[in-house]
Amino acid sequence: MRDRSFAPSRALIYLIVTLFAAAYLAPLVVVILNSLRTNEEIAQSSMIGWPQHWAFGNYALAWSGFCVAETCAGIRPYMINSALVTIPATIISTLLGAIAGYAISLWRFRGDNWIYGIVTLGLFLPQQMRLLPWTIVLRDIGLINTLTGLVLIHTIQGLSFTVLFCRNYYIAIPHELIRAARIDGAGFFRIFWRIILPLSAPILIVTVIWQFTHIWNEFLYGVTFTTGQQQPVTAALIALSTPVADIPKQGVQSAAVIIAALPTLLIYLFGGKYFVRGLTAGAVK
Repeated sequence: MRDRSFAPSRALIYLIVTLFAAAYLAPLVVVILNSLRTNEEIAQSSMIGWPQHWAFGNYALAWSGFCVAETCAGIRPYMINSALVTIPATIISTLLGAIAGYAISLWRFRGDNWIYGIVTLGLFLPQQMRLLPWTIVLRDIGLINTLTGLVLIHTIQGLSFTVLFCRNYYIAIPHELIRAARIDGAGFFRIFWRIILPLSAPILIVTVIWQFTHIWNEFLYGVTFTTGQQQPVTAALIALSTPVADIPKQGVQSAAVIIAALPTLLIYLFGGKYFVRGLTAGAVK
């Protein structure tokens, strides 16, 4: 049998994939290298280069000493803000999406397809269309410029994704299992907690990773509905400031960008394989 390990077509595929990966990762590599260079070194040469002197102190300064909108406390407070928004919004939207997906897929009722269509319609609406309605809602309930307001926005916005994922996963669960549980006297929530939820680990991992990454990286709502000390880290990064007479501090700014991206990078590195497994778990009934 012919050995295809060194086939030209396979080598070409590897070459193309490598080039795409290099082009995609090049900006990240540049930012990482700049985060380890001194500001003077960057100013005297260029933004692209290998560190001559490793400036690990950039990370400490970016974390707790750099000025963001004239408040020199680093990006630590804004990282906390992002965590206070991302974690509860991820948990709540995932739980509500799981319950809604379970109801729509396994407890068929009149109008369920219409409800499913309306909920998932949110996937196709651009974020800019939602700014004015959300402005009115947050103003009327007094949550403008609050972290609670951002939690509400991301919870509601995330339902379109979580309902879609969970519904498509639960529809592969045999309906006979639900009928048998109902015959034994189990109700809606008892079936969900005792039967459906233990089977949901793959898709819940998918929704948690998706929601966490999306909410942490979200910029538009953060910069629109919050200001000052209430901003998440993505919105605060644009306010990284340097005095006009001082040397531009691209090294510290690069370190701040890496710190801000670290949670989602870790989620990707440690949870990426589970994300793919979860997406394919319900693909075949």
